[in-house]
Amino acid sequence: MSTMTSRRSPGLETLEFDHLELWVGNAKQAAHYYCTAFGFEPLAYAGPETGVRGRASYVVRQNDLTLVLTSALGADGPVAEHVLRHGDGVRDVALRTTDAREAYGAAVAGGARGLLEPTVSEDGDGTVVVAQIGTYGDTVHTIVERSAYRGRWLPGFQPWSAVMPTAQRVGLQRIDHCVGNVGWGEMERWCDYYAKA
Repeated sequence: MSTMTSRRSPGLETLEFDHLELWVGNAKQAAHYYCTAFGFEPLAYAGPETGVRGRASYVVRQNDLTLVLTSALGADGPVAEHVLRHGDGVRDVALRTTDAREAYGAAVAGGARGLLEPTVSEDGDGTVVVAQIGTYGDTVHTIVERSAYRGRWLPGFQPWSAVMPTAQRVGLQRIDHCVGNVGWGEMERWCDYYAKA
């Protein structure tokens, strides 16, 4: 994984990309596409069968690149509204760290808009700490601390192995950068936001 460094806070010294979550009209079809066209492999699933209401998420991976493909199971709610407004697209650029509480605290102290304070999730495979901050438009950053977790993905997900042909891997290794589209004349504002938060 690519690592971003910071001189301000120990929690930010080890930020790296954890995954991208795309909110899409049909998550199962999108997962099938990424597997059959690009060689991603099915990894995990969450939905009504795992206790998640109103949405279904399929996790696919190739090397160190993980995508979470989520769709609404009804016409209402945040996922459906996001897809209606934007079409299929990235909702969450999730960042991994060794200390989610420290990273969240430093980001909020630097001006980030806190959306979810550090929260512990656990199952038989260990614990994960997640927090979330807002950024440009409807995009968010989930901060993930998973060093005490041995499971396949995250609590609330079950292993998923789809019966579909997967293409040969195309050589995708990891996320090395992300580009966000901001409003006209807002580039300096968002550069300043990231420099401080």
